[in-house]
Amino acid sequence: MESFVELWEMVQEELKASLSEVIYNVWINDLEFISFDGSKVILSLGEFKRKVVEQKFYDVLCRAFEKVLGFKVEVEIIDPNFSSPAKNKADDIPARYLENTFETFVVGSSNKFAHAAAQAVAANPGQAYNPLFIYGSSGLGKTHLLRAICHEIVSNNPNINYLFTHGEDFTNEIVLHLAQKNMAEFHNKYRNLELLIVDDVQFIAGKTSTEEEFFHTFNALTEMKHQIVLSSDRPPKEISTLEDRLRTRFEWGLLADIQPPDLETRMAIIKRKAELLEFDLPDEVVTYIAERLKNNIRQLEGAVKKMQAFVTIHGAPKNTTTAQNAIKDILSDSRPVPVTIERIVQEVARTFGANPSDIRSKKRDAPTSKMRQIAMFVVSEITGLSKEAIGREFGGRDHSTVIYALREIKNEIDGDQSLKTTVNEIMKNIQEEQ
Repeated sequence: MESFVELWEMVQEELKASLSEVIYNVWINDLEFISFDGSKVILSLGEFKRKVVEQKFYDVLCRAFEKVLGFKVEVEIIDPNFSSPAKNKADDIPARYLENTFETFVVGSSNKFAHAAAQAVAANPGQAYNPLFIYGSSGLGKTHLLRAICHEIVSNNPNINYLFTHGEDFTNEIVLHLAQKNMAEFHNKYRNLELLIVDDVQFIAGKTSTEEEFFHTFNALTEMKHQIVLSSDRPPKEISTLEDRLRTRFEWGLLADIQPPDLETRMAIIKRKAELLEFDLPDEVVTYIAERLKNNIRQLEGAVKKMQAFVTIHGAPKNTTTAQNAIKDILSDSRPVPVTIERIVQEVARTFGANPSDIRSKKRDAPTSKMRQIAMFVVSEITGLSKEAIGREFGGRDHSTVIYALREIKNEIDGDQSLKTTVNEIMKNIQEEQ
């Protein structure tokens, strides 16, 4: 075992083998590895899920680490919102934030504006752009930039009262405090911050209590000229269920988008990742990978890691044949289909003679619900989006609703040739436009 990254990957495989896919995805998948000192492992997870995992799956975690390491270790799960009024030291920044700095961010034409904006905010928090809203598809480096901003500001201001959180964790905190009837504690935590960074803020959309609290938190911090940094998978105007008053506030400062990297940037990312792994790659291999993986930085980094594993574990040569084997699974899992979800919704509505807006609405009558389920199924089949992402596109519905819809349509298609023909025709019409 050559690194803590490899240790955590092996433990994850053990957990996947011992838990059902649903349980793993809901409760375990968001765990992040922080550190291991030889006797104690530290993981992080949002407050809402952390309590459940500690109560129900702690022993499973301990057994997984023991099986991989060969000896027992203590496991501690901490809150990823690693700041509190009583603990605001630069030394407390988790290791993953130290890895995601401006120095390790590969700049190209697709992200240089967002990178420059992030640096400006880090140099003058509360003064340059407030809020800074960075948006782009998954896997393009938004979280890296947010962590770099956090690292830079906290390094320069060790006593700053700051918080790095996730839209879903923000929502879960509100649910928890409402249940405990202790919103005063929540207000004290958030409205006295000097720096608030929220990754994937689109998760708060469509949740009335969450949007209400975020609105007041936003106003409190900006009135004091305290910095807010947000990220999302789309610009505010395209977050369909977001309240207008929040949408306008998100657009107050600066909107910066990140696009998929061009060939030169992809090659630079591959080379940088290989350097960090102390793994030398021939230029022809770098070019081969970069020409085939075009839309996701995480896939590029994953390809380098898998290539390294093939070379170090199996003794494979560093050539394009090995690279082909390394990215084979990634290519089969990613569907670079340049089709918008809106087009799919329109095609489903056209097929059934309905209004496209009804499919995205909260209407629950049987015909509309069925069309919505079919649209979700087609989106899943064609785009390969995650269930969480599909749920957000259809009125902020929970991923469990999407799971049910996909299963329902799949079962009906298997038993209804007419519906199968209809769905296939919808998919054919969409794909013929490519």
